[in-house]
Formats: sequence, structure tokens, C-alpha cells
Amino acid sequence: MGTRLRETASEVAVLLWREHVVYRERGGGVVIRGEHVRRWISMAPSGGRDEILLRAGRILDGGTTAPARSEAVASLSAGTNELAAICRRLLAEAATEAAPPTRSARHAPSRRVGKRNRRIRQGRRTGLGSWVVIVCVIGLVALYAYNAAVAHR
Repeated sequence: MGTRLRETASEVAVLLWREHVVYRERGGGVVIRGEHVRRWISMAPSGGRDEILLRAGRILDGGTTAPARSEAVASLSAGTNELAAICRRLLAEAATEAAPPTRSARHAPSRRVGKRNRRIRQGRRTGLGSWVVIVCVIGLVALYAYNAAVAHR
């Protein structure tokens, strides 16, 4: 299945991107990297006899790969065009999840929540446990000072 998977991945890569790199993963799967679009696709053997697990994700700054954002199980015997279509769908899902939120959605709710949290924080005082720790530390310092003064007599 390894050779067949690599051949299929190479064929799918040509359909997806002009510029791509296909390489083997440690677990026996194959990765297709599209550096120019900052996306990757992984094809790995699945539990089924003729099934493969397709996963898609982003390529971060510096070339490291982010965790998979979407995945699907497909049949390796499906045509190359069908596998390419599934990969395109996964890449589209990964792209929409990676899109930054709009300005209004980013600012509007956070103001109200931020003010509410600030009010709660202003009302907080040092807890009893913290006072116990502070008193113990002061006691240890006083004991050390007393022992040092007695030893020098």
C-alpha cells in the first residue's frame, strides 16, 4: 500500500498545485506540501483495507506545520480526481478556519466582558491562605534573626 499511496499522492499533488513537495512521514503516510499557498495535506493508511486518512492544515512562519484543521477518510481506489476534490474541500475548510475574525466581532463583545472581569478583580482581596504563607515566612525570618543574635553572644 505504501508505493500505491505515494504514487496516488504524487498524482493528486499535480492536480492541486504546480509547486509542491511530496515526502514520506514516519508513520508510513505521505505529505504534500504547498509552500506557496502555506498549506499541507497528509495521506495515511487508515484502519480499513483500502481506506486512507486525509488531513489538511497550514504551514506556519518558519516552515513548521500546524496541527491538522480538517480530516476525512476516503477510499484509495477512488479516482485521482475524486481524491483531489476531497483534498480541495479539506483545504477550503482549513483556510476558512484560519481566517482572522472580522473587526466588529473581535471588539464588540470583548469590551463588555473585559469591564465585568475588571470589576470582579477590583473587589478581590488577599485570601486567607496567602496570609498564612506570609505570616509563616515572617516567622521563619524572625526565628533566624533570633538564632543569629543568640549565637553571637
